[in-house]
Amino acid sequence: MRWVDVSDARCALLILGLGNLLCGDDGAGVVAVEQLERDFVAPEGVLLLDGGTLGLSLLPHLENAERVILVDALAASEPVGTVLSIRGDAVANASMKRLSPHQIGVADLLTGALLRGHLPPEIRLIGVVPENTELGLGLSPEVLRAIPVLVKRVVEEAAALGHPFEPRGEHAHTRPDQSSAPRVARLVGALGGR
Repeated sequence: MRWVDVSDARCALLILGLGNLLCGDDGAGVVAVEQLERDFVAPEGVLLLDGGTLGLSLLPHLENAERVILVDALAASEPVGTVLSIRGDAVANASMKRLSPHQIGVADLLTGALLRGHLPPEIRLIGVVPENTELGLGLSPEVLRAIPVLVKRVVEEAAALGHPFEPRGEHAHTRPDQSSAPRVARLVGALGGR
């Protein structure tokens, strides 16, 4: 994964991994997007972004996307490790359930884009139910086992939106321009440094 400035990048589909890697299962969205980049070739016009816990700093990226898939840990009553897909108005409602400090940023992010008249017409939220979001490194065994399912669901949702991913192993040799360049971006300058 490389650090790039993508603040002015327009994209057909933004896949935004959210969460804090320092808070256990809360980092599942970031881990899933990193695995997606490692295992698949993203189609043209798709931006994979490690949004971490940046909250409102992500507003320009959200507003510059035609469609968005948010990938995150989700507070839900289902068993730990369950992968859920949420669409439409339910995305805003799901982001209001406070799982960790960054999720208030997600709700604010969606509200900010709506108030500015730039909320993408299609936003989907795909997430996994966490076991532990307390301070600590690493995912719980149940959530770690769910990451491939989470990645598969993101790939399916992207294909349903007209952006099919290709498995990297099968097509990396036929599309060197796509496979050799990292497609996941981490934001530069978000905390004042580059």
